[in-house]
Amino acid sequence: MDSRVSTQPKNQQKKMGYEEKNAAVHEEMKRMKRLPVNSTYATHRLRVLNKILQLISIQRTAAQDEELELLFAGLSL
Repeated sequence: MDSRVSTQPKNQQKKMGYEEKNAAVHEEMKRMKRLPVNSTYATHRLRVLNKILQLISIQRTAAQDEELELLFAGLSL
């Protein structure tokens, strides 16, 4: 198995800057708002996305920044 294939999305996420992350989160929020209002999935996902916006807007240490990058990479936006 080629290890480059499985690590490529993580490398792409690490290269994303604040603006790209912010835009990706807002696009996902727009997508979630098109789902039915009573959708528990959409409600939960919107809460997660709002928390992401909050986290990317504050100052962090290098370790916190790395942890946030790993969490962001796991979301598959």
